[in-house]
Amino acid sequence: MASFIVSLTYIAPIDKVDALLDEHVAWLRAQHAAGHLLGWGRKVPREGGVILARGESREAVEALASQDPFVKGGVARIDVIEWAHGFLDDSIAGLAG
Repeated sequence: MASFIVSLTYIAPIDKVDALLDEHVAWLRAQHAAGHLLGWGRKVPREGGVILARGESREAVEALASQDPFVKGGVARIDVIEWAHGFLDDSIAGLAG
């Protein structure tokens, strides 16, 4: 399994984003329970978010991320970045898969 950073950038006004927030969080939790997502949070300032994911390929993670209600709802775009960790602190060693 490879590790990925999914960067979401809002492309709609924040009230449109907030209208999909509960659905987005439910999707995040479901994907975490399924073992695909390891963590997430908002960017500061609030112009998007970051999701830590793992998957078999960039294409698989892109396909998964495209199902995010923010993306499907047209309020965010995604950029999927694969990364090879050179070092992980013990507190986040789970990212290694």
